[in-house]
Amino acid sequence: MPTHTMRAIRLHEHGGPEVLRYDEVPMPEPGPGEVLVRVHAVGVNPPDWYLRDGMSNLPPRTRPAFELPVIPGTDLSGVVEAVAADVDGLSVGDEVFGLLRFPGSGGSTYAEYVTAPASDLALKPAGVDHVHAAGVPMAGLTAWQFLIEVGHDHPSPFQAARHRPVPLGPDVTVLVNGAAGGVGHLALQLAKWKGARVVAVASGAHEAFLTGLGADEFIDYTRSRPEELVRDIDLVLDTVGGPDSRRFLRTLKRGGSHFPVFFGEFDEEETTRLGVTVTGTQVRSNGAQLAELGRLLDAGTVRVAIDSTFPLADARAAHERAARGHIQGKIVLTVA
Repeated sequence: MPTHTMRAIRLHEHGGPEVLRYDEVPMPEPGPGEVLVRVHAVGVNPPDWYLRDGMSNLPPRTRPAFELPVIPGTDLSGVVEAVAADVDGLSVGDEVFGLLRFPGSGGSTYAEYVTAPASDLALKPAGVDHVHAAGVPMAGLTAWQFLIEVGHDHPSPFQAARHRPVPLGPDVTVLVNGAAGGVGHLALQLAKWKGARVVAVASGAHEAFLTGLGADEFIDYTRSRPEELVRDIDLVLDTVGGPDSRRFLRTLKRGGSHFPVFFGEFDEEETTRLGVTVTGTQVRSNGAQLAELGRLLDAGTVRVAIDSTFPLADARAAHERAARGHIQGKIVLTVA
């Protein structure tokens, strides 16, 4: 049996990467519907640093409630260590990956062990190691729920209408902004899987990487403005989003759609005049969809790029790497 304490990264206060502390904490115990997972690797995601700095970038009404100290993290890959009596379909020793309890701040994956709702987990693809599997859940489910199937009927905190993905196929051109990042590089591959033509926007350092993943056209945003180069796009997936996202509206054909992952500021009159739709969704935990992504990973149809790895104890360095930007794929914490 594991010992009754474990190591975890905790926040005792908000601030920069230096507030991430490597603590000894009690081992969690699985409740109904949960399993205990021995964590092998943890995906690092933007909500981790939003939590770290106190969610200051989110409108107050959309901030999940949490109390300090808190263990950050939502993504993991690991091995099932214990199973609650009411859980079917998972057994001790199973290798699993998942996005835990999202949206919310209860994922607590920056730790040696974590309890996980069984419904948030999928069996890890056999051909993919823990580091690569840990990079998938949030980024992959974001790409999946924006592009392929929402899979839930919860409204987004940023819009009233339900998000509807655009059917993808050979007659559809998708522009992915921020194509080299976690969501972007997976979205590019999902769009190619569906047969779409993909225009990838990123900095020049990522050109070979993105053409290697199947991008049909590459635009280096440090040298030219994509909104001045392309027209007649059916769908823009802007993984950067935010206030500058509006500039992509003019790349769309009438009837086109713009999906900002981090919601921006849009003018309804402008979108109506252009005849385009702006819509997004809030990614949510979904073990069944993750299992579908797992099959694509096992088949080699989709692969995960790892930007860098850091030991769990060095989460601060991982967050410092994230702050420098220009990430290619995913940053992952490894747990010995």
